[in-house]
Amino acid sequence: MFEYEIATARRADLIREADAYRRAQEAKKARRASSRSQEPEGPVSGQRSRFTRAA
Repeated sequence: MFEYEIATARRADLIREADAYRRAQEAKKARRASSRSQEPEGPVSGQRSRFTRAA
């Protein structure tokens, strides 16, 4: 009986741990998607600034 209780508790711990890991991965994915939508489209420098002479 005691082994059954330990196995049940371990199973519950594993389920909680897996749920926390899944939520963390979803939050990371959502944060990544959110930051992508806030980034500017790209550099707004013109061609002229690339070929300026060094002083």
